[in-house]
Amino acid sequence: MKRIVRKSVKDALIKKHVCYVLITCDAPSDDGKMNVEMSYEGDATLAAYLLQGAQSFIDEQDFEGKSTVSSAKICYFE
Repeated sequence: MKRIVRKSVKDALIKKHVCYVLITCDAPSDDGKMNVEMSYEGDATLAAYLLQGAQSFIDEQDFEGKSTVSSAKICYFE
């Protein structure tokens, strides 16, 4: 993600949320490698909790055969 776009996304997220995790990746290169970047703002423990919840959601979707290329869902974790 271009630096200017990444900064504007981060600025918008931190204005509305106490914590966020942003993970991006570039298209694979000819040799199959992908550049993956992750950043977060807010409490590190809360960011870890967000990642665990997201991983559980993805695992559940994959297990149930509901995995899709694009999924725009908002999930609430308690």
